[in-house]
Amino acid sequence: MEFFCYHRDRPGSLALRDELLEEHWSYMDRYAKEMIARGPTLTGDRETPTGSVHILDLPDPATAHAFAFGEPGYQAGVYRDVMLRRWRNTLGRTMWDFPGGRTGGNRYLVLGLGAGQAADLAPPPAQDELIAYGPLLSDDGATWLGTAALLRAPDPETARAVLAPDRYAGIEVHDWQFGGRG
Repeated sequence: MEFFCYHRDRPGSLALRDELLEEHWSYMDRYAKEMIARGPTLTGDRETPTGSVHILDLPDPATAHAFAFGEPGYQAGVYRDVMLRRWRNTLGRTMWDFPGGRTGGNRYLVLGLGAGQAADLAPPPAQDELIAYGPLLSDDGATWLGTAALLRAPDPETARAVLAPDRYAGIEVHDWQFGGRG
């Protein structure tokens, strides 16, 4: 089962986040084989973290819950909230398989929060810039709750256009970069 996890930073928690960085990485190292994608969201200047995205293939919802809420930054109060959803890897690859590599160009997390009929279940035809893409699902995997995409794009507006604008209650676009150790 695949899961999308987004820890959003609490305002004023940067010093604590920095202090716990090695603990965070060590914790994530334990999930290296299960990881599909990972990395921080950032402010518009791409200097300051605002959150942390992890997409993993885990055995069950209980393991996903333990992963999300056992994370050292969460335990210490770095994050203001956590979005944990079932997810489906429609590209069938990890971020490390992205042909565009770890660096170069602007990268974004695009979150479409669902409203009504499911949309964007399949990736758009032009997939060259997609790093990860898939629907956000209910705990049982039966109900569509939105769509999450990691992609390379020239600007936030182009990134936002990966999702049908009229099919979501809201679309968030966050600067993002590949995470993990070097």
